[in-house]
Amino acid sequence: MTLADSVAHLSPERWEKANRLLIGKALAEFAHERLITPRQDGERYVVHSDDGLTRYRFAATRHALDHWRVDPDSLTRHRDESELPLAALDFFIELRAALGLSDEILPVYLEEISSTLSGTCFKLTKPPVTVAELVDSDFQAIETGMTEGHPCFVANNGRLGFGVHEYLSYAPETAHPVRLVWLAAHRSRAAFTAGVGVEYEAFLRAELGADTVERFRADLSGQGLDPADYLFIPVHPWQWWNKLSVTFAAEVARRHLVCLGEGDDEYLAQQSIRTFFNRSHPGKHYVKTALSVLNMGFMRGLSAAYMEATPAINDWLAQLVEGDPVLKSTGLSIIRERAAVGYRHLEYEQATDRYSPYRKMLAALWRESPVPGLADGESLATMASLVHVDHEGASFASALIERSGLAPAEWLRHYLRAYYTPLLHSFYAYDLVYMPHGENVILVLEDGVVRRAIYKDIAEEIAVMDPDAVLPPEVRRIRVEVPDDKKLLSIFTDVFDCFFRFLAANLAAEGVLGEDDFWRTVAEVTREYQREVPELAAKFAQFDMFAPEFSLSCLNRLQLRDNRQMVDLADPSGALQLVGTLRNPLAGF
Repeated sequence: MTLADSVAHLSPERWEKANRLLIGKALAEFAHERLITPRQDGERYVVHSDDGLTRYRFAATRHALDHWRVDPDSLTRHRDESELPLAALDFFIELRAALGLSDEILPVYLEEISSTLSGTCFKLTKPPVTVAELVDSDFQAIETGMTEGHPCFVANNGRLGFGVHEYLSYAPETAHPVRLVWLAAHRSRAAFTAGVGVEYEAFLRAELGADTVERFRADLSGQGLDPADYLFIPVHPWQWWNKLSVTFAAEVARRHLVCLGEGDDEYLAQQSIRTFFNRSHPGKHYVKTALSVLNMGFMRGLSAAYMEATPAINDWLAQLVEGDPVLKSTGLSIIRERAAVGYRHLEYEQATDRYSPYRKMLAALWRESPVPGLADGESLATMASLVHVDHEGASFASALIERSGLAPAEWLRHYLRAYYTPLLHSFYAYDLVYMPHGENVILVLEDGVVRRAIYKDIAEEIAVMDPDAVLPPEVRRIRVEVPDDKKLLSIFTDVFDCFFRFLAANLAAEGVLGEDDFWRTVAEVTREYQREVPELAAKFAQFDMFAPEFSLSCLNRLQLRDNRQMVDLADPSGALQLVGTLRNPLAGF
């Protein structure tokens, strides 16, 4: 690749389109979060800059949950009597006071916006694929075919740390095969933990292959080192070149870490950017790696301390799901994080607190693949695909509905029973919540119908909100204290506001399913669940899914305030940015 080729995706036409799309999304989400208040002006809406001199005019439709659907093609920018080109960086500077962007955060946020725009330009170079075609694609083609990223966050593809050649090598949308780097880590500083029935030696040979294991061990012996003193750790290539080879130089020099080279299997990066699907052997485990890249409000590292309890937490949850008749009846499963390995850099640990990115530079985990669990005729798709919209304005969900041959409300009912009912039951029966956004859920499909859901990213994301819950010692870290009035936000915010809001508006805009019919179906499935477990009636009354309104919890406000660490991990509910309320779309039913 020549130097000029590396930026070939950044053409004036694509840049204009990417800016138009991003400003349209920013206007919609910032209006939703009440950072800006669009004023009606004839058939259009208008938003003014901080100084009142620049105007953004656009057409939009408004939906349940105060959702704005902005038509990007209608967007214009004016100052005085002249029309100006659309430029996202200017937009954020012109509205910095309204958005609460501090002098310190503004330039870094602009860098994340630039990276997000650049990623959109790359996606615009790919041959457009309609959702009708995507429906027939395989699991990984759907995964890499996503064009938007998180539906709420405006700066959702920051990936600060990636250069353009690394973007082209490691971004999920480029679908570039990756070979992981393997290190030998001295047992005095590294620990391997595993779930029930997993033994290090057999697991390593199954994942790496016996020949590769022998090759790596011969390499260590050839350097006069005893292979028995070391554990093997898979590493993201970016992490090796940019962090470990420099930041961990002392560990390499002292042979606490030995670079063994690349493994033989090829992997594909997933939407979460640091997790890899094994393309060479789809039945083998995913590998999740530490990646010291800033993306969407966090450094995407992995903590060695967190890794130690990861398999045990997964085993605990798998047992709970397996033993609960309601969860079992929905078909829910989890793909367990079966094994984890972490490396502790003792000097950085002495210099930092437990939340520091310096403690999250070298760890990995292995998560089960969903592929071996498929029955004949079943296929997989990331749940993020449901809100994916193609270049013709059609959504993947509507294409699935068409494929299924079911009435839209009936299709929705199947999906809700698979995905949403388990969330309700986990909450009411166990005070257990997940982070169930589109990228963390895999749907099992048959002829376009959602048959069941698979939850993933368990140990880092689940929480038990009962301070008196009796949990095994190694699982206790998932217990969190959340005030009663904020507990249901785990469903109202994470599910209703951050996912169903988009799905319902898309289906309504396409004329597939009216919004009232969408929310009526959600209400019916909620009531159906409540009838199934009458013994939880007191909890249903205490935490009312049909309450008239709920607090509006704003995600972009978190990132605009602090884009390096959006949430204090020690007090997740304390960090929430709550601004007024939203009318609960279930209240009318």
